[in-house]
Amino acid sequence: MINSATPLIRLLFKWLFLILAIAGLVGLLSAAFLYALNEVTLFRETHLWIILLLPFAGMFIVWWYQQYGGNAQKGNNLLLEEYYYPTGQGVPWKMAPMVIFTTLITHLFGGSAGREGTAVQYGGTIAAQFDKFIPMGKQDKRILLLCGIAAGFASLFGTPLAGAIFAMEMVQLGKVRWRGIGAILATALLSNWICVLCGGLHTHYPAIGEVPTWSFTIFAYLLLAGILFGLASILFRYTGAVCSRGFNKIKQPLLRPFVGGILIILIVHLLQTTKHLGLGIPTIMDAFQQPLPPTDFLIKIGLTALTLSAGFKGGEVTPLFFIGATLGNALAPFIPLPLALLAATGFVSVFAGCTKTPIACTVMAMELFGWQYAVFFSITCLISYIISGKNGIYTAQKVKNFKLF
Repeated sequence: MINSATPLIRLLFKWLFLILAIAGLVGLLSAAFLYALNEVTLFRETHLWIILLLPFAGMFIVWWYQQYGGNAQKGNNLLLEEYYYPTGQGVPWKMAPMVIFTTLITHLFGGSAGREGTAVQYGGTIAAQFDKFIPMGKQDKRILLLCGIAAGFASLFGTPLAGAIFAMEMVQLGKVRWRGIGAILATALLSNWICVLCGGLHTHYPAIGEVPTWSFTIFAYLLLAGILFGLASILFRYTGAVCSRGFNKIKQPLLRPFVGGILIILIVHLLQTTKHLGLGIPTIMDAFQQPLPPTDFLIKIGLTALTLSAGFKGGEVTPLFFIGATLGNALAPFIPLPLALLAATGFVSVFAGCTKTPIACTVMAMELFGWQYAVFFSITCLISYIISGKNGIYTAQKVKNFKLF
């Protein structure tokens, strides 16, 4: 009896060690990263002259990745490839420090980017390193990678349930594989808890307010909003593709971020505002509380496409929050739903359409804004997911029909 139970005990101890180690390392790193992001953003906004150095910062980022990045240049797509086709090489450890440092550079000098891609990459990178000294089969390697991705997402945004589901949904577009859910969820919960212990650096968004009385009219308005959020997802993806093709025509890679940086500086000068740069958290907050210029979401789409296509680093998710929230805000005069509710549904629905993760986005909205709005979020996220088509922003993501199991 004891001998037969030994392999199971060893297995339990192995995964307990992995969960604790990954969650601890990723949670602490997320806290440090959030603190650093706040500091570089504050420095940029109090020393606006630094934006003039953006083209040179971009040239350094591209040069560094060319010289030392290797496969790490693939970013999130490398994690997807490693999940689908586990190799002996795995994910290089240098991907984590490189993406963290270059994301901070992008934000410091005024690029329009996010932070999710960075968190997913350093979470996945940390998890993948354990595979190098702990023997694992193909399925265990996949679960390990998802634990890291979930830990990074959960600890960065303060949404552990959404982080666990995002990791599983991200790797299988439109379908959730529930294998390993216990380990993935435990890692997400623990990493978020550790990050919170380090100072509560997560963003807390305004409350939506009273839940509207349900009716067929409300349902129709939500359908309309979901369609428009889905179209915004297409526009974001299309704008990024157009910018990428344009920059690829510049044969010298180091000139691409230089040209992109110059264009961003010119746009900021014409607009006479920096509110569309970086994460844009203050504008996202305003979108829940007061009317904003209806062009804010379009400007953010353009600046984010320029930033990421030119070779700067960062994620797309927080810019997608900005785009969705400000689009929802712009729809308020035409769709008679509460302003905060439209901003919140847009916040997650454009994200759902671009990343093809409607379940994770619905759960994330409920974690951030309240479970009583579940039906509102689920409708707009699902409609945006459908309207935006099969392809998302992750080119290596596999396409499946929408399934829960």
